[in-house]
Amino acid sequence: MKTRIPVTDLQLGMYIHKLGGSWLKHPFMRGSFLLTEARDLAAIRECGINEVWIDPRLGQMPTATQQAASGPEGGQILAAEPSPAAIAEIAPAAVAKPADSREALVQEIERARRICLSAKSQVKDMLQAARLGKAIDSDTTQLLVREIAASVERHPVALLSVARLKTHDDYTYMHSVAVCALMIAMARQLGFDEERTRLAGIGGLMHDLGKAAMPLDVLNKPGKLTDAEFNVMRSHPLAGAEMLRANGASPDVVDIALHHHEKIDGTGYPHKLKGDGISELARMGAICDVYDAVTSQRAYKEPWNPAAAMHQMAKWEGHFDKALFNAFVKSVGIYPVGSLVKLASQRLAIVIAPGTESLLSPVVRVFFSLKSKEQIPVQTIDLGASSVKDRIVGPEDPAKWGFRGIDELWMK
Repeated sequence: MKTRIPVTDLQLGMYIHKLGGSWLKHPFMRGSFLLTEARDLAAIRECGINEVWIDPRLGQMPTATQQAASGPEGGQILAAEPSPAAIAEIAPAAVAKPADSREALVQEIERARRICLSAKSQVKDMLQAARLGKAIDSDTTQLLVREIAASVERHPVALLSVARLKTHDDYTYMHSVAVCALMIAMARQLGFDEERTRLAGIGGLMHDLGKAAMPLDVLNKPGKLTDAEFNVMRSHPLAGAEMLRANGASPDVVDIALHHHEKIDGTGYPHKLKGDGISELARMGAICDVYDAVTSQRAYKEPWNPAAAMHQMAKWEGHFDKALFNAFVKSVGIYPVGSLVKLASQRLAIVIAPGTESLLSPVVRVFFSLKSKEQIPVQTIDLGASSVKDRIVGPEDPAKWGFRGIDELWMK
């Protein structure tokens, strides 16, 4: 029978069936393994986990003292594994709710900046290793996904917004980081369990691994690709899937890399899969990949306003799974942070935080008058407040107004 013990009673030789707490807390690729290394025991004790489930049939038994330890003072220390029904009852209370305050968002933006700087270097190293035919460092990948997931859990929009601000020189590396974060945010919206959320994040991070096999003159071309060059680039899902298989990646992660360019109507590539013939994770990958691509600065294309991207993608019949796209919109927002919007009061504003009551009523920072065609004193408005009568009319294109540096308005 699987039993639960406090981490202080964990010993070498025990078989760990499950580590207590979230997978975000611990540094291990697997949740079940035989504990044979002192450094692993130390890592478990230091990472904030309070208890573990062990399987005495596969490893060392708890001592008689540990098995008998119970009573009114210390409570039960060793217990049978709870039933799925019991876990289901306590799970909602264990999920930390992200902070809603603007101050929490600003703090997380600073953390997200540091995460993105580190992640760019790690993804660059990963792609260079893949290009040289070297093995992918799965431990590094796992830790990076965990760090990104932790940021998304603390405040869903911070890292998503910061990762969008990549330059065209950083695009190849930061696109993977952004898609990872988008996949995790979407998985949380869909109510995935921790393991499936983890796979979604790893798949997002690895979805473009095949680009490491593409010719550098094509991959780094500063202008639009020719038809012949585009045909070469269309082979990257196949190349990425092959690399991931060779590295022993999960079939779900391989599938995301292989099929994130498929479309619901069967016009995608490489296999022209249609509808439910495309896995749920790959359909998610298709949405996240396109959204980050069109809202990013690329060598041959200016970025779309995030809100405009949402509106345009919603019109693309046959491209995305509609139900999953709706979940994506809920995870990111109809008017994502950083969107330039026009208000009914004939003013322009930048979205600085999601709305607490409605996707249509975020917190905005007004800075420009359409009547006078000039900047006005900056004013922060919660469009969801009952006292506010203003509303968003629609997205605006920053390039149309010649705005530069408006991102500073929402990052402060």
